[in-house]
Amino acid sequence: MSKINFQNVHTMIGADACIEGPIHLKEGIIIYGKVNGDIDTKGPVRVAQEAIVEGNINGSDIRVGGTVTGSIQSNGQVVLGKNCTLKGDIIYRKLLIEDGAQFEGKCDIIEPARDS
Repeated sequence: MSKINFQNVHTMIGADACIEGPIHLKEGIIIYGKVNGDIDTKGPVRVAQEAIVEGNINGSDIRVGGTVTGSIQSNGQVVLGKNCTLKGDIIYRKLLIEDGAQFEGKCDIIEPARDS
């Protein structure tokens, strides 16, 4: 299994928390509860196994273990864990879908910048 570096995680949404509205961060976030709104960060994003996100996620590296209804965009790696459910599109540089993950959407790879 591929590892993502979560050293720059400064924010955690607890299992009993429900957040409304968009979240904008500079560092990473781990979600154990529910988020209704988009998540936009320059750091890594982890959606834990029982967590729910209803909104788009934009981050450096993203690992989904729970349920996401919305699109994911990462300039790094996206990992869909074996128990996750994703209904939305993925834009990524590197993608890993574990056996058992449920994914409904399309995938687009970010093309590396080319020298002119």
